[in-house]
Amino acid sequence: MSQPTPRFLQLTTAQLTDAQRPLAEQIEKVSIVGIGGPYNLLLRSPVFGQRMFDLLYYLRWHTSLPLSLNEFAILIVGLHWRSQVEWLAHGPIAIKAGLSPDLVAELKAGKRPSTMSAEEASVYDFCSELTANRKVSDATFAQARAVFSEQQLGALTAVTGTYVTLAMLLEMAHQPVPEGREPPFAD
Repeated sequence: MSQPTPRFLQLTTAQLTDAQRPLAEQIEKVSIVGIGGPYNLLLRSPVFGQRMFDLLYYLRWHTSLPLSLNEFAILIVGLHWRSQVEWLAHGPIAIKAGLSPDLVAELKAGKRPSTMSAEEASVYDFCSELTANRKVSDATFAQARAVFSEQQLGALTAVTGTYVTLAMLLEMAHQPVPEGREPPFAD
């Protein structure tokens, strides 16, 4: 499968400026794509990049939602945007966090997963509607409100929106998956 030509050359550690290096060091501690993926773009603006990295770090590890549900929301966004890098990075993390491999496989195939907990079904419906329709119906909101707190609904919305932003950055840049890795989605 051919990928579009990247619009930004991949930065290397040797090319980093003194302003970029501290952020790159933080990224490399947590990212399976290193300074590739969205970080290749974020490092070009170290102040914005640091703020985005801090937001991502908070949304991934410190929200009121369980990690598996955060990762499920990210995969839903990745599927909607067909974001190769998001899916490549977060598919394995989602399974490690506790999502069923069958659920992840069905989602990747574009299907509504056939077996989900009440929380997973609520995340699926909420994030799918919010991403595809740019709104959430009253029925879907009521379903989500029955299983999540107000704080968790805010977190779920923030995770969804933030990963849409990353998908947009990746798409705009034609950022490829790391060399030697197969893109998760066919053309």
